[in-house]
Amino acid sequence: MRITAVTLAAVWGAATGLLIPRAAYRFSVEPEEEWRGACPAGHPFSATGPGRGWLGAAGCRVCTADGSAAAPFAPQVLLAAVTASACALLAAATGTRPELAVWLLLAPVAALLAAVDHRVHRLPDQLTLPLAGVAAVLLGVASLLPEHGGSWSGALLGGAALGCFYLVLYLINPKGMGFGDVKLALSLGVVLGWYGWPVLVAGGFAGFLYGAVYGLGLLVLRRANRRTGIPFGPFMIAGALTGVVLGAL
Repeated sequence: MRITAVTLAAVWGAATGLLIPRAAYRFSVEPEEEWRGACPAGHPFSATGPGRGWLGAAGCRVCTADGSAAAPFAPQVLLAAVTASACALLAAATGTRPELAVWLLLAPVAALLAAVDHRVHRLPDQLTLPLAGVAAVLLGVASLLPEHGGSWSGALLGGAALGCFYLVLYLINPKGMGFGDVKLALSLGVVLGWYGWPVLVAGGFAGFLYGAVYGLGLLVLRRANRRTGIPFGPFMIAGALTGVVLGAL
C-alpha cells in the first residue's frame, strides 16, 4: 500500500511540476509588478496556454507555430523532477494518513514559490497569503478524519509562532530578511506545527542551516561577498520539507 502511495505521489508531483514553469515565468517580475502578461516575444498569455496562460510547459504555442525563437520560461524538467521527488518523499514518510493529501496539494505551490524566489528574490503575495489560509483549512479537514497524525490547534499555533519569529527578524534587520519570508513563514509554521513543537523548531532551524551552508559555499567559491543577498524562500521550504518528513516518520 505504501509503495502504491509513493508511486502515485511521484506521478502527481511530476505532472503538476510540468505545469509550474509558465506560472514561474509570469510571477518572476519586479515587486511593483503583479505578473507578466505576455511571453518573451510579446504574445499574450491568454492565447498561449490553458488556464488563461497560467498552466503549461516552458514554451509559447504561438512562437512554436510561427517558428520564432522563444526563451524558455523556467527549467521544466528540473521543476518536475524536484516536485516528483518531494511528493514521493512525503508519501514514503506519511503513508496513507489523511494529511498526505494536504502535503501533495501544497507541494507544487511550494515548488513554484521556490522557483520564483530563486529567479527574482521575491515571494508573491498572490501565493504566500492564500497558501497560509489553504494550509490551515485543509489540515482542519484532515483533523476530522480518522488516523490523522497531527494536531490542528498545534498547526494554527505553529503558524502564528513561526510567523511572529520571522516578523521579529524582519523588524531587527529589514535588509537581511524580506517581508515575503515573513508571510511564507505563516504557511510553513502551520505545516510544521501539525506535528508538534519539536518538528516546528527542527524545520525552522533546518531552513537557516541550509541557507547558511549555501551562503558559505558561495563565499568559498568567491561568487558572493558578505553583503550579497540570497533568496531565502527555497531554504525555508527545504527546511519545512525536512521537518515534515521527520515528523511524519
